[in-house]
Amino acid sequence: MTIRQDHKKHLPRIRAAVVTAVAAAIALGGCLGEPEVDERWTLVEVLDVAPQPGYTATEGESIDISVNGRITYRRILTGFLVAEVRYSPAVPPSQVALDLTRHTERVAQDVDLILANSTTAGRAIKPVTGYDHLMQDIRLSFTAQLPDTAANGGVYVLLYMGDGEEIRLADGRDSLVVTPFVSTEYEVLHTGFALGVSPPGGRP
Repeated sequence: MTIRQDHKKHLPRIRAAVVTAVAAAIALGGCLGEPEVDERWTLVEVLDVAPQPGYTATEGESIDISVNGRITYRRILTGFLVAEVRYSPAVPPSQVALDLTRHTERVAQDVDLILANSTTAGRAIKPVTGYDHLMQDIRLSFTAQLPDTAANGGVYVLLYMGDGEEIRLADGRDSLVVTPFVSTEYEVLHTGFALGVSPPGGRP
């Protein structure tokens, strides 16, 4: 009889402990949730770059570009890493939200938008391949030639991945055509930033 009474006496405490444990488990599950997109998608980062964001170029200027990039793979992926300066008369910097410190779907899609509505002013390309969790650091350097009308649109330094195809030009030279990966299709977070551009004599 005494054993039964002690058992009943401890039942409220046991029930309270169970309820607390369940509540904690639910709360913990809510906190964990799904990993951030930069932990699920292949991440393309700019570790350092010259010139730096905030640099103002002049229309028609030649600019030496150096990009130290990093790819963190989330799955097996083969293609090309491209560092490129693109000029877009249709996409001004005010319409995009590029930021080297933010790795989001919005930034990647803004890079997609620029790539689809721009022309190249110079680039460097490196073939790459990787598997889940591999981190690959790559330095790319090239000279970009800005068009004489660059101040009328947006000029961007971009780092992205794509698929490549070698072609033979009419003069007999070999060339590589790179088709950028669509970020949402390949789950790749591209990155980049805008350069300031002023007309000749317009820089302070």
